[in-house]
Amino acid sequence: MGAGGSLCAVIPGSDTRVIHRDAPAKINLWLEVIRKRKDGYHDISSLMLPISVFDRMSLEVCPGDETISIACDSPEIPSDERNLAWRAADLYVKDSRIKTGIHIDLRKHIPGGAGLGGGSSDAAGVLVALNSFFENAVRSVDLERLAVSLGADVPFFLYCRPALATGIGEKLQFVDMAPGLPLLLIKPPAMVPTGWIYRSLKLTKGLPKIKLDRLGEHPRQLAELIENDLESVTVPRYPVIAELKNWLTARGALAASMSGSGPTVFGIFETVQAAEDTAITAKKDWPDCWVHTAQVISF
Repeated sequence: MGAGGSLCAVIPGSDTRVIHRDAPAKINLWLEVIRKRKDGYHDISSLMLPISVFDRMSLEVCPGDETISIACDSPEIPSDERNLAWRAADLYVKDSRIKTGIHIDLRKHIPGGAGLGGGSSDAAGVLVALNSFFENAVRSVDLERLAVSLGADVPFFLYCRPALATGIGEKLQFVDMAPGLPLLLIKPPAMVPTGWIYRSLKLTKGLPKIKLDRLGEHPRQLAELIENDLESVTVPRYPVIAELKNWLTARGALAASMSGSGPTVFGIFETVQAAEDTAITAKKDWPDCWVHTAQVISF
């Protein structure tokens, strides 16, 4: 499980082991909201792609201690039980019944509240790293159960492979033909409340309209599939999202869209160089925005 990779080291003079792991972000190439469920969640159909922007985590496993703690270098991210990574560690030790302390040091490179899945990826990274360290003390099916209980996107990050996500996002059909698309990501300084978006969304679909068999290898073919139903709610309230999409396409992006519930906008470019050149201009034209180039992590 997991594409982030884990490395383990020993702290000299102690029984403490340190696990290092990278947690990647994601984009939604398309996101269709199909229906509202009786449990209040929504069924979706979304092609989720891991991308090369990573949070970096170090997990200290401390035998003889049963304390869970977390430190984060971003003041905007909670460093207590509100953090999904903390909750993932707590769930793991309770489910596995392993008596150990865990301290998480989290270095954020994925912006919070960006629609890029940073918190979900951190949580999944903790589950995968601990289960690898403790030699699969929790069965895969139970690890997936823990992931779903933490959030709809967390199961995707257990595997970090391109996948069509359905249900609330927990049902995954892995995709092998997703190319390593060059991307430019721009996040405006806005916080979009996900709950408000789904409550405000007017559902117009009974079935998914975008099919996996339309997925081609060339970026120009992929551009025809980009769609995010949530933009119908976010763009009227946050017009900067539409402005960023237009800005990207005017500067050579083959297509642009909002990722997840936003507000990050991504542009797909034909080459890495084109994305990097446009990023230089973006930092000048959008000085208040987070700007980052990336690529889809393909398999």
